[in-house]
Parts: sequence; structure tokens; C-alpha cells
Amino acid sequence: MAIRTIVKHPDPILREKAIVVTKFNSNLHKLLDDMADTMYDADGVGLAAPQVGISKRVIVMDCGDGLIEIVNPEIVDFKGEQFDYPEGCLSIPGLRGDVRRHKWIKLRGQDRFGNEIELEADDLLSRCSQHEIDHLNGVLFIDVADKVYQVSPDEEGE
Repeated sequence: MAIRTIVKHPDPILREKAIVVTKFNSNLHKLLDDMADTMYDADGVGLAAPQVGISKRVIVMDCGDGLIEIVNPEIVDFKGEQFDYPEGCLSIPGLRGDVRRHKWIKLRGQDRFGNEIELEADDLLSRCSQHEIDHLNGVLFIDVADKVYQVSPDEEGE
């Protein structure tokens, strides 16, 4: 496992639609392991493969209940209210934005071995999932935020 360099905006890979994963092998497992290490090292709660320079539909998240890995994730359902909340991004340090997201979603994808998985997410996990899936589609939080503002370095980890 290794810590990879996090790609920063305006790197063009952050604007590409990531490629569907079809090979579930040791290369994918290493990518997932490295992404988790990188996310934890950067004190993040989520990371998408394009953020480490790899155009693959892969995300990792940990919103406090343990590591979640999803390959080829897609939102298949959402319900209830949407809510605005400040978001930041490891690829856009120093900025935050107020983004409206669904409070509850259902995700479908695959695990590291290609097995189908389904996950219901609410609150922070819902927000994080939507943010990371946006990355896979070349969308950044600054594109969908109602308001974008600078934060000081000591506010970065909040």
C-alpha cells in the first residue's frame, strides 16, 4: 500500500468522465488500498480514482463507520428532502461551497471482486457518495455550489 499524490484543480483528469472497471484483479485491489491510505493520510472522508490521476469508476469513503469501497457506483434511487451543507474537496484546497444534495440515496455497484453490492446512505454518507460520484462524471463541487468561499488553512479539516 502507498500514499498517492492527490491531483489538484485545474488538472484536466478531474473533468473527464471516468471509465467503467471491467477487470477485478490485483491492480484494482492495489488501487483501492492506495486510495484508502491516501484518503486517511489527507484526513478526508472520500476519494475518487480521478483524484489520484486514474480515470476509473472507483471510490472509497469512510464517514466514521469504517471503509467503504465501491467500484462502478451509481445512484439508483433517492427520496425525501434535499439539504444544503458546506463541502470541501481534497483536490480543491482552500475552498468550500454550499451544495444541495439528497439526504437519502440508494447506491449500486460492485466490490473489489466484482460482486454486486447495494447500499443505502443518508446524511454525511449520502453527501459524500454524491460528491465522489460527481468526480467520476467530471463534476466538481464548485460547479454545483450555490456559493463558493475561501477558508483558512486551520479550517481545512473541518
